[in-house]
Amino acid sequence: MNTIYLAGPINGCTDRQANAWRDDTTDHFDCIPRFREEIEWLNPMSRDYRGKEAGSIAEIVTLDKRDVDRSNILVARVLKPSVGTSMEILYAWERGIPVILWVDAGTDTSPWLLYHATTVVLGFDDAMEAIERMLVID
Repeated sequence: MNTIYLAGPINGCTDRQANAWRDDTTDHFDCIPRFREEIEWLNPMSRDYRGKEAGSIAEIVTLDKRDVDRSNILVARVLKPSVGTSMEILYAWERGIPVILWVDAGTDTSPWLLYHATTVVLGFDDAMEAIERMLVID
């Protein structure tokens, strides 16, 4: 079983910004029978704390770190600067968890993010291919 954490901006994002790429990613692999039963997706949006961050600081960080610890791949969709996403990338890298950094072409991406990425992709298709290459299927 592969466990994939879907890191990306949430705070200050609309529902569409926070969810669309995550839904598209999971839907893509759910449509491929050989992958459907091989991937567990860990989506921090399942615990939507927008608007209540101040009262849930320890819970947010603790649960996100727990999910990253459970992962064997972290996909980081960088739509805009996000401190939480940056921290999750570093946290995964420090634990030897491969990081797929998904940015848009022409984006000025921080050297810190690039340094801690296992691979950098520039679009949906490239991201799906990178995930597939990293999957361990029995």
